[in-house]
Amino acid sequence: MSETDMSTPFGALRQVDAGLLNVGYAEAGPAAGQAVILLHGWPYDIHSFADVTPLLAAAGHRVIVPFIRGYGTTRFLSDDTVRNGQQAAVAADVIALMDALGIEKAVLAGFDWGARSADVVAALWPDRCMALVSVSGYLIGSQAANEAPLPPQAELSWWYQFYSATERGRAGYDKYRRDFSKLIWQLASPEWKFDDATFARSAAAFDNPDHVAIVIHNYRWRLGLAAGESQYDDLELRLAALPVIAVPAITLEGDANGAPHLDASAYAGKFPGKYEHRLIRGGIGHNLPQEAPQAFAQAVIDAAGF
Repeated sequence: MSETDMSTPFGALRQVDAGLLNVGYAEAGPAAGQAVILLHGWPYDIHSFADVTPLLAAAGHRVIVPFIRGYGTTRFLSDDTVRNGQQAAVAADVIALMDALGIEKAVLAGFDWGARSADVVAALWPDRCMALVSVSGYLIGSQAANEAPLPPQAELSWWYQFYSATERGRAGYDKYRRDFSKLIWQLASPEWKFDDATFARSAAAFDNPDHVAIVIHNYRWRLGLAAGESQYDDLELRLAALPVIAVPAITLEGDANGAPHLDASAYAGKFPGKYEHRLIRGGIGHNLPQEAPQAFAQAVIDAAGF
């Protein structure tokens, strides 16, 4: 384990070999505290949790905030590893990180890709998940389910997925990744008035050499346009059955989320254990932990106490 000398709200970042990756992560709070792992999505980074982390640390939690594969200081250990963005691979990284840090069980909390990974871990490895906080609820999917066409207005909201399916899209995202990401921020959180410095702080994470490959593969895999890896076939088969998540859970939604998302009534049945849904009001968009850190942190604290 090592430290990276970077100026961040978290202080020095740490690095640890975990599975296929050398993971860059922030850590705060007492080492003996109940572990909480905070998982970001696309196109965001660990700074989505810059204000959440000290709140949880002050509540006595050991807080771990990793850059997921393709972001920030996280790197693949081998040049030969497939730059794979499929859901099972990204979620398996969480288990590998927990193993590397000696964390047997954690509260998992996230949004966007991070919420999906938290959902997957809670569904497939419930013995490793003490409780779950998931923005936009149940996000586990499958290639088969994604074959079904949506109504035109719904398809429009996934425009970037179709863009990613083309080589023009890959080249365009690579060339304009900051402009592209800023547009997603604006569309997904239409009432969030973030400034240039806030965006630039997160956008630095997109300079990771594997970033474009991971993002493009993720969206192509979802549409069945890119293959996954065989070592994840059994996990994906289980996920394709859309398993329930029985661990204690709180799902969150912002009242101004401009990103594609279902109404909570569509997935409430996927949480048969102790469960609560909270609508966070006040023009809160897709990047809920950064836009409403108090509400997000309270959900984590409450879920941990279920």
